[in-house]
Amino acid sequence: MKVSALNVVKNTPHVSNVKPLKMTSPISVQKNAKASALEMMGIYNKSLVNFKGYYGDQQPAKKLFWILKGNNDVYEDNETKGHLYKGGNTGWKKWVDTNPEDLLKRSPMDAIQSICTLNKQPNCYPGIPSYIPTPNYGDKWGRRANYIEINPRTVALTEGDKKSEGLLNVMKLLPAIPPSGKSNANCIVLSQLYPAMYRENDGRTGHSSLYTVDLHSGISKNLTSDKLSRDGQRMGDDEQVKAFNDMAHLRGLKTGIRMPLSAGQMTVKGEPFDWYKHEKAYIDACCWAVDLGFDAIFFDSAKHVGNWDMGNYCGSGAVPNFNQMQYITQQIRSKTGRGDIALIGEKCDMNPRFKEMGLTAGNDWGRADDFNNVLHEYDKQSWNDEYAAGPIISDDNDRGGMPFEQRLNRIKNALHAYRNPGWKLPVYMQMHDLFPQCPYSNTHDLMENGENRSTYGDVASHYNNIFNTSQAAKDYRYNVYNEFLSTMYQ
Repeated sequence: MKVSALNVVKNTPHVSNVKPLKMTSPISVQKNAKASALEMMGIYNKSLVNFKGYYGDQQPAKKLFWILKGNNDVYEDNETKGHLYKGGNTGWKKWVDTNPEDLLKRSPMDAIQSICTLNKQPNCYPGIPSYIPTPNYGDKWGRRANYIEINPRTVALTEGDKKSEGLLNVMKLLPAIPPSGKSNANCIVLSQLYPAMYRENDGRTGHSSLYTVDLHSGISKNLTSDKLSRDGQRMGDDEQVKAFNDMAHLRGLKTGIRMPLSAGQMTVKGEPFDWYKHEKAYIDACCWAVDLGFDAIFFDSAKHVGNWDMGNYCGSGAVPNFNQMQYITQQIRSKTGRGDIALIGEKCDMNPRFKEMGLTAGNDWGRADDFNNVLHEYDKQSWNDEYAAGPIISDDNDRGGMPFEQRLNRIKNALHAYRNPGWKLPVYMQMHDLFPQCPYSNTHDLMENGENRSTYGDVASHYNNIFNTSQAAKDYRYNVYNEFLSTMYQ
């Protein structure tokens, strides 16, 4: 729908509390502006919402493992060793070729030992390091990364109408996701971190749109477990998130989250969101995600910032103006001290305005059905090491009917269409492109609704019915692995 509620803000002077970045933009920055309405409302809002950072255990992955097992002894996982892709003949980067539904039936403890087994050095015992940094691919890694979005609610533990442990279950899938290659990172983007707007059906099945968010009301119950405790020690929600990110980083993967930008799709502790009033609350929510270990933020509807191309806007409510978005991206990097954060814009093409907004990558120039088209886009954008718009394999509106051959062809073209791997275009895909879901599963419907697909009320059949368990799906997944391997060491 069209949104014009921010027209009055569009030319409102914006004064930040830090020196602004020197940028050119379609909207001129007024240097001598007085305090704006945004700042005044920010002062009011400051007493309600503040960015506090992460204060949990500094070794949350070790704490998680101890709570799960009762001791700190990590052993090699024979199940992992017996299901290595190509028998482990893939160099020093390894992963398993196990069906995703079978991985979800394993325990979280097994998942951690599997990751440690895959990552252990030759002639060494597996273990969880005391310090787990994010994989180092430089500050501009996000400009050329492969992004794989996973809906944690879809794969969450589903018991009756209850949803939980989405993070633990995504962790179970990590051993079957190819780690980052020599030149380019693979990044797992979670469709949800915070509860849906008004916390509607949070932790339950039923309608609850992941295109909405209630900021500063904690982590979604779809993701966390309330059973993680031992000897009086409990695993806090923030510690569970940090432990997930640490294990993904140990696995050689970057991580990110999806965040909306449409005011009508957000609340702050249940209060309707207003860009005049809640700019700081939004920035702090993004910063908290980064402080919990995420490396990337995928901004939904970023194309429409500044009321751009509103005739094709599908969101609800006002979007930030251009200067606001510049300030938001600058503040996320400044407050977190993370100059390497990847900020990705949905439907953002190679227009210079998106780079000027502070984005790292976008995904709206087209699909990857033709190799020469992808290579042509590579050539057009290879001069720019700050920002690039890349191809989509599938998105959150995938009806699931695309033939395996077409999906595989897109992946092949997107991963290989470059002349220098250091300038490769970013690539965007869904879990569906790596682990085929049940035929005609609609990713948009799964974003809108939490489902229990159990046949007999048991947990195992829910997992079976999420994914396509046919031999054709297994063959497809193996072929996708071949494409990742072919660029792994370039």
